Amino acid sequence: MVDRQQKLLLPFLASFYDWAIPFSWFVIRAASGIDLAIHGWEKVERLPRILAAMSSGTVASLPGNFDPAENIALVFFEFIGGICIAVGLFTRVFAAAAAIEMAIISFTVFWSRSGYHGAEYVFYWGIVLFAIALRGSGPYSLDSQIGQEL
Repeated sequence: MVDRQQKLLLPFLASFYDWAIPFSWFVIRAASGIDLAIHGWEKVERLPRILAAMSSGTVASLPGNFDPAENIALVFFEFIGGICIAVGLFTRVFAAAAAIEMAIISFTVFWSRSGYHGAEYVFYWGIVLFAIALRGSGPYSLDSQIGQEL
């Protein structure tokens, strides 16, 4: 494969682009991870009620969106995974898992209710997470600091 770089219209900006292009990936990865973690915080807030119901044996009385197994998994993949994506730790694993989650949510929850217009945000978010899983964490990440990337 031949690597053909486009010529810059303003060649004097080459050093800026050398810095900005890798940094731009950090911005996309960090913003996506932070957004995912914020989305996962809702599930973290449910945990005390879920754990109390589990310890008292009254799980059946919880609302449907308080399913214990689902919420614990979502805390792991959304909240913890979002933080890891944001800082660039185990990025590919968490981004791939989150992309799969977004595909499932897009097609089983939103698409069935209102088609593409209901699913577009989650679908787009899944595509971005899929791209992060493919590309990895980049140079501004904990993965690059420890010298290993899954």
